[in-house]
Amino acid sequence: MKGILGRKLGMTQLILDNGEVVPVTIIQAGPCYVTQVRKPGVDGYAAVQLGFQEVPEWKLTRPALIRLRKNGLPPLKVLREFRLSDSESDSFEIGQQITVDIFKEGERVDVSGTSKGRGFQGGVRRHGFSGGPKTHGQSDRWRAPGSIGSGTTPGRVYKGTRMAGHMGSARVTVQNLQVVKVDAEKGVLAVKGAVPGSRNGLLIIRGARKQG
Repeated sequence: MKGILGRKLGMTQLILDNGEVVPVTIIQAGPCYVTQVRKPGVDGYAAVQLGFQEVPEWKLTRPALIRLRKNGLPPLKVLREFRLSDSESDSFEIGQQITVDIFKEGERVDVSGTSKGRGFQGGVRRHGFSGGPKTHGQSDRWRAPGSIGSGTTPGRVYKGTRMAGHMGSARVTVQNLQVVKVDAEKGVLAVKGAVPGSRNGLLIIRGARKQG
């Protein structure tokens, strides 16, 4: 398992040795602590729970704080599980620190986050509808969705019909992004391209499942 938690700091551009200018997202990745290890014989599946972002103790619930204290860990705001294969669960132990240097420049990663919330949006913005014709007196229907019914048969609106509604604030994963730079001293990761969410948004970075 190759994974870490981080926060999106923003976007910039880097100039590579060959002179190419590359747009990158800067991520504050880690340090993370192993707070729990799930094993198939005990829990029925293999996983490792990572904790990220130290905070004052009063920001945590008492049960969460007691569990972290019991294992000699600092108060950590974010806890997330990463699934493992059965054989990998023995390679982690509680209290182990995971830092950004688990990734190397040139590697590919998948980045998951929560997309920006856009509120209630119409069909043109939400689904890319072209809108209605702007002729023959249609002055107030340019961005309307048009007909959504289907006549006598079946006489109802199909489930899943694309319509206006809530947009954004959804879990999004961008796959196969290239790691351009790793700064182990500052705990910073630069990946090529954009990642989901706004500045300071929580991100989950994993080794890419698909290469190419």
